[in-house]
Amino acid sequence: MLTVTIFLPLLFAAIVLALPSRNAAAIRWTALIGACVTLAAALTLVAGFDDANAGLQWRMTTAWIPPINASYDVAVTGISLPLIVLAALMLALAMLYVLRDHDRAKGHACLFLLMATGLMGVFASQDLLLFYLFFEIALVPLYFVIGLWGHENRRYAAMKFFLYTRAGSLAMLLAFLGLYLAMAPHTFSLPAIAAAQPLAGHATAGGLVLLGLLIGFGVKLPTVPIHNWLPDAHVEAPTEGSVFLAALHLKLGAYGLIAVLLPTIAAAARQWWIALVVLGLVSLVYGAFAALGQRDFKRLVAYTSINHMGYVMLAAGIGAVASDPAVRALALTGAVFQMVSHGLLTGAMFFIAGTLQDQAGTRELTAFGGLGQRAPLFAALLAVAAFGSLGLPGLSGFIAEFQVIGATLSVNLWAALAVILGLIVATGLYLRVVLIVLMRPATSDALHEPAPRRLAVVGVLVALSALIGIAPGLLESVIAATTLTP
Repeated sequence: MLTVTIFLPLLFAAIVLALPSRNAAAIRWTALIGACVTLAAALTLVAGFDDANAGLQWRMTTAWIPPINASYDVAVTGISLPLIVLAALMLALAMLYVLRDHDRAKGHACLFLLMATGLMGVFASQDLLLFYLFFEIALVPLYFVIGLWGHENRRYAAMKFFLYTRAGSLAMLLAFLGLYLAMAPHTFSLPAIAAAQPLAGHATAGGLVLLGLLIGFGVKLPTVPIHNWLPDAHVEAPTEGSVFLAALHLKLGAYGLIAVLLPTIAAAARQWWIALVVLGLVSLVYGAFAALGQRDFKRLVAYTSINHMGYVMLAAGIGAVASDPAVRALALTGAVFQMVSHGLLTGAMFFIAGTLQDQAGTRELTAFGGLGQRAPLFAALLAVAAFGSLGLPGLSGFIAEFQVIGATLSVNLWAALAVILGLIVATGLYLRVVLIVLMRPATSDALHEPAPRRLAVVGVLVALSALIGIAPGLLESVIAATTLTP
């Protein structure tokens, strides 16, 4: 069933390719149906998941490249399952969002369906070479989405995105090869490497592999100072591209830190934990201050992603050094909550920003004044998404940040105080957004309530954030067994 879920989007991409290009409506509906079927399959995985079992579930293994001992090995854990469901959900919402858009519909739909297969494949891979293959499958379509459907400087942003992430993925591949060569017999099996810890007694080799993985995953997270590609890519990407980039592509780096780096080189991560913590804190604080100074709505939301993903890097450092299993589990659970929460809330913010840009013809924040009077329902959704992003209790952002801050406080007081500084600045920037967009006098006659399907897209994301915030046990029950495992 897991393999079916991963490759369903690819199957529907093939169906879309067979349709005549002139029939854009049929193409869009086929892509939407394929996305909904994929989401239903992902929910089937949830229904059959045993949250008391910390091991691999829905596993399928078969020989892939026998001479180098590489396998097609996929499975889900409590960390990967929420991200697979998030990927399927975002695919469905993105296809609903663009349902009436007939600009080169066939190529657009196929790229997003292919990208979804790559993303879900990464989250399910238990073989490092397979992980790398799916990683690249997820990367290439977004390059074309930005370059072909983006805004004025789309080619520059697409090239910058591709070069940064390609360099990072090559560093990651070198690290994977280091782990492969350290194993006897050689293998790319992630569970086998995590069990053997082949570099535990080799500080230099372990440090080099750690560096390679940090570059590879840090670019995708992104973490300061290798974050520079992100604001340009977000600003120039079409709305649905920005949503996929924020909600899912950044999670490739976050997932890699938690599910690959920490399990495979635990000793090196413990030795260099302070570097992970510092990178997380710098990203967290820098992202908040950088967002505070932005006038471009999409660029502002892009910088908040650096802030939010800083929590994941911080949690990885705390999880690496924590001697108390409860503190480690709290940090890693908070990191997974942050991945899901950020996907929901920042995805909603980019859908909102894109809709406002379509109406007003600009991304300038001040152009959206008076939204509360002209589109009260849409304004309410924006307010909830903003308050969720700043960590208001009752929404998913609070649960994620509370757990990471609590774990950090148990390990290092000064680090926790730095997190509080970033949280205060983030609160200020989101309040600024709400004040400008909702409470200032109207600045444009073009603003109005969006089409019902676009309201529904944002409403689903906001409602899920509220559900997780009010009943966090629904998600924590899935995550806990995995994060509690040493």
